[in-house]
Amino acid sequence: MSDDSLLEFPCEIDIKVIGRRTDGLRRIVLGIVSAHCGAVDDSSVSERRSSEGTYLSVTVTVVAETRDQIDALYRELTASDHVLMAL
Repeated sequence: MSDDSLLEFPCEIDIKVIGRRTDGLRRIVLGIVSAHCGAVDDSSVSERRSSEGTYLSVTVTVVAETRDQIDALYRELTASDHVLMAL
């Protein structure tokens, strides 16, 4: 385990992405996650609409191999115009 990380790799981690509710948000998020973590199984993806239906959160559970992999994933997600927040 790295001294500056609370995670021990490899580890399972939930990536939660919030954006405006559009038809393409799920596809965009899964494309970015797949590029960094490999193929994503549908059973590891969940969606939730905001109470007024304006926003959508997409949560993907992945197995992360390194801290650098997670950092690169978050950088690409937050750089997307479709993503408002990634947690």
